[in-house]
Amino acid sequence: MPTPEITLQEVSRQFHIYGEILHAETCKIGHINETYSATYSQGGATVRYIHQKINQSVFKDPLAVMENVMRVTGHLRAKLRAEGVRDITRRALTVVPARDGRPYYRNGSGEYWRTFVFVERACSYEAAQTPAQAEAAGRAFGTFQSLLVDLADGRLVETIPDFHNTRKRFAALQAAVEADHCGRVQHARREIDFALAREPIVGVLLEAHRRGEIPERITHNDTKFNNVMLDTQTGEDLCVVDLDTVMPGLVLYDFGDMVRTTTSPTLEDETDLAKVRMEMRMFEALARGYVAAAGSFLTPAEKSYLAFSGKLITFTIGLRFLTDFLSGDTYFRVHRAGHNLDRCRTQFKLVECIEKEEGTMQKFVDRLPCPP
Repeated sequence: MPTPEITLQEVSRQFHIYGEILHAETCKIGHINETYSATYSQGGATVRYIHQKINQSVFKDPLAVMENVMRVTGHLRAKLRAEGVRDITRRALTVVPARDGRPYYRNGSGEYWRTFVFVERACSYEAAQTPAQAEAAGRAFGTFQSLLVDLADGRLVETIPDFHNTRKRFAALQAAVEADHCGRVQHARREIDFALAREPIVGVLLEAHRRGEIPERITHNDTKFNNVMLDTQTGEDLCVVDLDTVMPGLVLYDFGDMVRTTTSPTLEDETDLAKVRMEMRMFEALARGYVAAAGSFLTPAEKSYLAFSGKLITFTIGLRFLTDFLSGDTYFRVHRAGHNLDRCRTQFKLVECIEKEEGTMQKFVDRLPCPP
């Protein structure tokens, strides 16, 4: 079995990168893909790239994933150029082609690798530390959606069908409870009861979409705060990353996940639930940034569900963590026993906090002006 160093040496030679790889280190971001930051020597200067192995257990069709990524990044760069934006390689991800011209490399083991230009002088955070950061996150994802409103040439591929379909996530939980393959139901009875009691909310956005009240858009679908790159000097939002789940969806899915990951001061696996809370000042900043960037295309109906979406998507992610715990931790990477159950408990505590503040949250959103 080759070591990661040997594997990366091989991978590095397959892409249009000039120079010698000096060293590489694991990027401890995300739950899904295997990601490395690699440093190269090019003409006496050091340059960094991101090498990433696509997780084929999650993304069954890597070619479709890369087709989406290429369409989206190409469109973003074209729109930014048309707007006269400078420093575009820091404003949108840039895919480095393989030496055969494809946007990926497939090795002899059938693994798919891709390479991105490293976004320099930028960083991401696991949790928002200030309202200014929350506002930057809202603006970043709102801008991302706005730039993709006019993406042409047909619908993007659904890389994970029904990714935010809360009704199906709820059904998956029910099935996991019934099967109890790992004998873990006894350890999660309180969380299971919490979930089952909230069945009435699972179909709200799906039904609104079915009735034609809220339209399908191109959405990121994984709008965790750590998927926003912020300038290390100014704190300005630069670009969003982790584009594997960019596909057709509802803008409420994106905003809801922003609420989940930006308004609480804790990480999503916090074990001290007394620390988990929904901070109104962070929500207000997030909503202000998002509506300022996305308000020009949002419909009144979409805007009316923004606060509710925070509750629903937090609940949905909690369902997924709970289902994975009951099923033996087969989807999300875990780093300790009960990790997914800890994650679930954190989400459900945040759901309770949002439930208490939902009316106030929506009233604030309603007062925000939408740009022309």
